[in-house]
Amino acid sequence: MAAADGDSVADKVDKVDKVDKVDKLEFSLDVPFPSSREAAIALCSLSPDREPRKGGISKQLTVSGSTLSVRWSADEARILRVSVNSFLDHLSLVLETMEMFGPPVPQ
Repeated sequence: MAAADGDSVADKVDKVDKVDKVDKLEFSLDVPFPSSREAAIALCSLSPDREPRKGGISKQLTVSGSTLSVRWSADEARILRVSVNSFLDHLSLVLETMEMFGPPVPQ
């Protein structure tokens, strides 16, 4: 069966599949902190955790003022979900630890 532009339906499906495979899923999270020092401490605590997979996902952490920003890009929703959930678990632990020890000492 040919489409109006001359391509068969199968050709159109192949083109859509190729485009969909190139697209990445993206997720971003901004975490505000009371101070830029606390945001920097969180960044240092969370940065060493690299993604266990070599491909399929990337994560970038940055601090701007007192906000920690995290950006993910993944090939699959499942990989993205696992990475975000793991990060949120680690972030929760960092926040609890910072709360237990109180505000950082000024430098």
